[in-house]
Amino acid sequence: MRRFMAFLLLLGTASVGTAHAQTETSSPKEATQAAKVVAKKLNVAHIEIKGSYTEGLGGGGLFSEVVETLNDALQRLKKAAGDESLDAVVLHINSPQIGWAKLNELQTGIAKIRHRGRKVYAWLEGADTKDYLLASACDQIVIPESGMVMLPGLRAEISFYKNLFDMLAIEPEMLRVGEFKSAAEPYSRSEMSPAFREEMETIIDDYYQQIIEMVSKSRNLNADQVSGIIDTGLFSAQEAKERGLIDHVAYEDHIIDLIKGDQKDAEVKITKSYGKKKIDTDFSGFTGMAKMMNMMMGIEPATRKSSSPKIAIISAVGPIMSGTSRGDFFGEESMGSTTMIKAIRQARDDASVKAVVLRVDSPGGSALASDLMWHELETLEGKKPLIVSMGDTAASGGYYIAMGADRIFAEPGTLTGSIGVVGGKIALEKFYAKVGITTSVVQKGKNAGVLSTTKPWTETERDAMQKMMNDIYAQFTKKAAEGRKMEYEKLEKLARGRVYTGTQALNLGLIDELGTLDDAIAYAKKSAGIDPESKLERLDLPKPTSPLEALFGPLDPSVHISNAVMKAWLNRLPAEISSQLKSLDVYDQLAREKVLTVMPYQLYIK
Repeated sequence: MRRFMAFLLLLGTASVGTAHAQTETSSPKEATQAAKVVAKKLNVAHIEIKGSYTEGLGGGGLFSEVVETLNDALQRLKKAAGDESLDAVVLHINSPQIGWAKLNELQTGIAKIRHRGRKVYAWLEGADTKDYLLASACDQIVIPESGMVMLPGLRAEISFYKNLFDMLAIEPEMLRVGEFKSAAEPYSRSEMSPAFREEMETIIDDYYQQIIEMVSKSRNLNADQVSGIIDTGLFSAQEAKERGLIDHVAYEDHIIDLIKGDQKDAEVKITKSYGKKKIDTDFSGFTGMAKMMNMMMGIEPATRKSSSPKIAIISAVGPIMSGTSRGDFFGEESMGSTTMIKAIRQARDDASVKAVVLRVDSPGGSALASDLMWHELETLEGKKPLIVSMGDTAASGGYYIAMGADRIFAEPGTLTGSIGVVGGKIALEKFYAKVGITTSVVQKGKNAGVLSTTKPWTETERDAMQKMMNDIYAQFTKKAAEGRKMEYEKLEKLARGRVYTGTQALNLGLIDELGTLDDAIAYAKKSAGIDPESKLERLDLPKPTSPLEALFGPLDPSVHISNAVMKAWLNRLPAEISSQLKSLDVYDQLAREKVLTVMPYQLYIK
């Protein structure tokens, strides 16, 4: 037996020695072939960030399938973070039109990829402030030699229309409650009031500090260096690299070499449009025609109703109005109280829904519609946790519907607050006279002309309107104080129509925590007694408006076709001009709802 074991040992030693000898005596050609066989393969995801990234499920327009929502973009980043087969991610930042909250959401999504050990390369042809802040969340920034980095600071532009109305002999009749309730000012003044200017200065200061902190942290620069960079403002790609703002002056194809690093022989496979949902565009034959008709009617494929535990995400997006939500041909949405109440009730009455997260991205609107939605959300109390997540804007009516939640999350750059009331009308009598129109009046009742769009208010009509607005303001502030568990006097001092950033609102107690939508969802799970790390089905509500309803609406097709045509025309104009015209939509709202809880429309921070 010992001899047999010794023989096996000798045989094993000989085998090892022979293999070693063969390796050492391999020819150069064989060694090269062996190296090719073991050459490392690097998998890279390519994700383009562009567009405006609407909240929720998006509109029901014909082209909504090809327009990414914020959730679509975040899911792609989340997929990249969890994909163990990936070695790196190339993020093509292509001038996304995003607000400060969406910027923070996307930055957080990028951070999750990096946390998993995968490098993220930002590719930009050029960068303005928000492009750059998004890129700064990546490991390395690449810009071509001809590109520019523009960090000129911040500028808020608010347009005023009083002089235009004077030229046209149009008399705006605007009232407000709260010295900071500046939504009426663009239509009744030719410049900012001192209170409005103070409010804007504090907002700009806060955003400026956020920029300083973001760039300092990501680029390893101190605050004074970043401040000096902003004061210079404009940089060529080479200058930006010298100042430490970017890592490489190169073209996009050079990123492959950066990914390879020292592994020059590595094979790089780039997956374009990584994680993007595929769209079925085959409308051929009878089946294709039926499919197109279903799309037009908003009919979804039949799915089996699940009884699995769910979390409901209710998207409160767009200006607030009474009635049903409306969308136009291009998927832009307004938030109707009837539609939202139906969604809230569905979430409340569905036993499989364990918690509700309300994602708010709204400047407000109708005071009545805001109150109806607030009341319906209050019916969740004691039944299911209600957590609010604020997006780019959750102000005035947008804050109204959020204030009774169990907990409110906001992004650092969210615009919120604006607890105040505005109301009014326009008087067109003098304008009519200019174009040859005269008006005769017969009336009974001292204040019968309060809703007239012909004549200005009389003194008693103005007093009656102001009293009603004061009553609505008192309701708003009282409910806000109760919802925030704050003394009324303290809350009222924070109200008065003033707008705050998310960071400021946290310090003042108007919100509870800074965080993303995912943070709010995790808290909702915890509140419902569910492990935050567990996966629940997600019920997105309300469903988007169907394309035909978006075009024709439930009542008057001609009106909605005209609206669609007008908005299509506006979208063809330069952004600076179309934004001025769109801002006059406030008069459309005032024609239907005399009292609004809305923040300034014409606030563009660049």
